[in-house]
Amino acid sequence: MSQVDLESMTVLELRQKAKEAGLKNYTKLKKEELVELLAETESSKKGDSNENVSTTAQVEEKNGGKYARLKDPVDSAFELSGTLQILPEGFGFLKNDDMKSPEEYVYVSASQIQKFKLRSGNEIKGKVRSPREGEKYFAMLFVESVNGRSTSEIMKEEEDLMNNPEKKDMSKYGKSQTGILEVLSDGFGFLRTNNYLSGDNDIYVSPSQIRRFRLRTGDKIMGKIRTPNEGEKFDALLYVETVNGDIPEKVVNRPNFERLTPVFPDERIKLETGKFPVSTRIIDLFAPVGKGQRGMIAAAPKAGKTILLKEIANAIKKNNPEVELIVLLIDERPEEVTDIQRSVQADVVYSTFDQLPANHIKVAEIVLERGKRLVEQGKDVVILMDSITRFARGNNLVVPPSGRTLSGGLDPEALYLPKKFFGAARNIEEGGSLTILATALIDTGSRMDDMVFEEFKGTGNMELHLDRSLTEKRIFPAIDIYKSGTRREDKLLSDEEMKFVISIRRAFSNHASADIAEKLIETMSRTNSNQEFIQLFVKKHNL
Repeated sequence: MSQVDLESMTVLELRQKAKEAGLKNYTKLKKEELVELLAETESSKKGDSNENVSTTAQVEEKNGGKYARLKDPVDSAFELSGTLQILPEGFGFLKNDDMKSPEEYVYVSASQIQKFKLRSGNEIKGKVRSPREGEKYFAMLFVESVNGRSTSEIMKEEEDLMNNPEKKDMSKYGKSQTGILEVLSDGFGFLRTNNYLSGDNDIYVSPSQIRRFRLRTGDKIMGKIRTPNEGEKFDALLYVETVNGDIPEKVVNRPNFERLTPVFPDERIKLETGKFPVSTRIIDLFAPVGKGQRGMIAAAPKAGKTILLKEIANAIKKNNPEVELIVLLIDERPEEVTDIQRSVQADVVYSTFDQLPANHIKVAEIVLERGKRLVEQGKDVVILMDSITRFARGNNLVVPPSGRTLSGGLDPEALYLPKKFFGAARNIEEGGSLTILATALIDTGSRMDDMVFEEFKGTGNMELHLDRSLTEKRIFPAIDIYKSGTRREDKLLSDEEMKFVISIRRAFSNHASADIAEKLIETMSRTNSNQEFIQLFVKKHNL
């Protein structure tokens, strides 16, 4: 083949030619260097055909076959198959039923995972070597097949797609894509499309775009994307269409959340939606929620806090459709997540108890940033969190030890992030609000849980207590009206409601919480609204 013919070939074709010729390090060469090297190889073959027979098979045999480029000898390697489990760090391990202990697992490098686009659960087969000195695990030398397909077939298909872009599935590139931005310390960022966590479908955002529109972590970006270039792993954002629903130019000069002026909540979030549920009607009277409220729902296990959260969420969505509602579930049961996703029309973000504590922290941080970005644009945001106790527990496992320990093994440093999250709730004088209602576990038998609750007890401006003694008597909702209340409730209640609440608390101060709760629920169930209930109760008890 002449040099002119070689110059007319593409880089991929030249690399394939170099591979067939048995040349080494051809992937690092430019097109001109490849042409020159292949031309020299062709001429040397013609000049001395007796000494060198130019067949791919002989070149491979001479250099060790398809394993010629491997640094490790394949003589002592053995074949093994199993299921791949990829860790968050990027590398993974091959496991099968014959392996009795973790020491028998086979290490699979991140480069191999990226090269063949492997995923957790893939059945892979390949050559494995023994651990070297200082290594703990066996290592995968060469992946031969993935889910029954040979890797050579997979690579050929990838090359075919690169040479023929029209064969690619381009449907997602024709329409705008949306994701939550996470800006990394290096300046660039990613649009997270998988429950606010990193995944294979993330979209790369360049530093220039972030600087141009002053984008921040938590922004919801919509824009057109492009396919990844050679050597790139992720799709990339071409241009920004909207930021949090507004045009990009509008958010450039938005204020910083920390510089906004916090004030007491003065606009009520009405939770009453009719005759039922009774729980939201009780909250409306005895522990009203305002825009910018920092509320804590203290509850023992099985006291009905998850059901109460669902009722609050549905009430907010029905009465206040303009409010941006986010439900954050930390260390929660998977079935509870599904239940809330199906019963609440809101952005449900979760990290279940079978995930790493680092995931709990990352999810909570990005949800908080999301809320801040919306408030900066003057919007009202409500975050319902279950639970702040589990958030503190997870953070306690992640933070570096400070050398000090509180009761129950709680590190004081572990409380900083939950307090930062909870303390972000505020009503903004300039417009907008961030309301956070978080559940806290009590009476669990854990000293750590008690310590977390005590630390947060005075930080909120609204508390709702669910009484275990009421749940044991099957009285629902199990709200203890004596312990529940809101600071500066006079800003949220009407004069009539305020007078009624004070009268109730005084008149029944000597009664047990179970008795008053039972009477309230019974009377409320016979009335269609809180207004009707107040009139009936006042008339009945001569208040």
